[in-house]
Amino acid sequence: MATADEQIRVSGRVKRLLDRYRSGGESYNDVLERLLSERSEGDFDEGFGLLSDEQADRIREERRRAKSERKDRMRRLGED
Repeated sequence: MATADEQIRVSGRVKRLLDRYRSGGESYNDVLERLLSERSEGDFDEGFGLLSDEQADRIREERRRAKSERKDRMRRLGED
């Protein structure tokens, strides 16, 4: 457990919510870090830069091909 570098003020309601999320021995900082890391797992830009240019190009091409096939299929279904 680290010492506090900063202090923040929270309302009584927020403190009660944090208390409900605390596990045995967790500090408020631990709770906040855990909750914030869980929330950020789905961040939009988190995965940027993970693919090589070749992998990204292959995915783009596959998506373009799939979209074209869907349009063709819908066109054929509309002709029936």
